[in-house]
Amino acid sequence: MTWRASVLTLFPDMFPGPLGQSLAGRALQETIWSLDVADIRNFGIGKHRKVDDTPFGGGAGMVMRADVVDAAVASVADGRPIVYPTPRGRRFTQADAQRFAAGNGIVLVCGRYEGLDQRAIEARSMEEVSIGDYVLSGGELAALVLLDSVVRLLPGVMGAAESAEEESFSAGLLEYPHFTRPAEWAGRTVPDVLLSGNHAAVAAWRQAESEQITMQRRPDLWAARPSNL
Repeated sequence: MTWRASVLTLFPDMFPGPLGQSLAGRALQETIWSLDVADIRNFGIGKHRKVDDTPFGGGAGMVMRADVVDAAVASVADGRPIVYPTPRGRRFTQADAQRFAAGNGIVLVCGRYEGLDQRAIEARSMEEVSIGDYVLSGGELAALVLLDSVVRLLPGVMGAAESAEEESFSAGLLEYPHFTRPAEWAGRTVPDVLLSGNHAAVAAWRQAESEQITMQRRPDLWAARPSNL
């Protein structure tokens, strides 16, 4: 069954964007996954298709209306998870990408302005996720990032299944360094162990490097690793 992504946005021309290239693009052509994009403004109110209004309680900016957003969601809702990328969401992780890839698809709601009316979020049980501790102009770029991270995990997309197993975050660690030809370049050499042909030694070196890099660069990941690892 084809894995289906539905995106609701005020800027449909931003899709598929980079998802139309490389692995994701080829998988899209091969119908390993599908992408349908709906313009939220088509569900807007009145002659001018109004999608937003001033916030109750005052404040700067505009808020996307609950009735408009809900109507847009209703047009594609079919039991798939409904995800709202937002800076206030919990951090999106590799485990989330794996979870979504294991399902039959996802619905992504891209906010603009000050975001969505909270009632639309709650009424549709949207899963609020953040791709990082910074603010973007809208949810479209976050949706592209999220979809890329999921689509590459779908069966048949990546050339070697073991590639995904050894990537950063897959085992709670950052990935080890990589080297290729030439063996010596600009006075820098490849670690001898990688040229030894000793697969056990190579595996041990890579594990140690992953652990060291994670401890140095992401102490939060290191501290969160299960004790049995």
